Amino acid sequence: MRKSAIALIAILLSASPSFAKVKVVATLPWIGSVADEIGKERVEITTLVKANQDPHLVDAKPSMILAARKADILMYNGLDLEIGYLPILIESSRNPKIQPGKPGNFDCSHFITVLEIPVSVDRSMGDVHPLGNPHYHYSPARILSVAGGMAGALSALDPSHADAYKSNLSAFREKIRAKEKEWSALPTKGRRFVAYHKLFEYLAADFGFTITAYVEPKPGIPPSAGHIERLIETIKETRPDGILLTPYYGRRETDFLTQKTGVRGVVIPHDVGATPGARDWFSFMDQTLSALVK
Repeated sequence: MRKSAIALIAILLSASPSFAKVKVVATLPWIGSVADEIGKERVEITTLVKANQDPHLVDAKPSMILAARKADILMYNGLDLEIGYLPILIESSRNPKIQPGKPGNFDCSHFITVLEIPVSVDRSMGDVHPLGNPHYHYSPARILSVAGGMAGALSALDPSHADAYKSNLSAFREKIRAKEKEWSALPTKGRRFVAYHKLFEYLAADFGFTITAYVEPKPGIPPSAGHIERLIETIKETRPDGILLTPYYGRRETDFLTQKTGVRGVVIPHDVGATPGARDWFSFMDQTLSALVK
């Protein structure tokens, strides 16, 4: 009888809400990776968007709505990057925890300084983000700020483990500082690149290189034959160090430009998991920076 009582107590304790993991739903792989660093064994993470998807072109799926319905906290990039599907997910989930203004609605962009906020926006400008450039996940300083926000949000939801989140944040901070010393030693400063899309502005600002031209004439607008011909002449004249593209777009145009100019294409992972070696945010940044200086 005594053994049975002990076993029953153990089952009850394991089922207690105080021992339950915080259910984190992250829209993008990099968000899930950072949340895992801060939450570790205290969180259960579901990532909605696959690493091989263009984050601009994602549709809401029933599986996403179901995941959002079960979430304790929804973490997303913000700056309207998820505008095509996130409002649908939040509304359709009928989950009061993740509605705007609630503790379970976590906009990562609220913790950063945003670049390229346009004064005005109209259709003639292409696919311009009216709230600013949303691709800040290439910036170590901004990711550290986001991680701090995550630690605070998780502590508020799970106060009995606040010390653990604080400790994980300290470890994450030290890891970033160590990697920044390594990354800052790479010869990225002063380099010049052409980019397919306006994806690398935070990376350029943090690591001292310049983007001199774009394969897209305007964000989200495929290049015309005339634009490509003009770009060929520009590349021949300026001789940039490479043409930046991602695994999911830009290969055909970049290969053509390389054939005509001799300037190489540089494939940069657009998110954690986009390339085999980009297993987490740190290895994602390792791959990105090594590609720039290879």
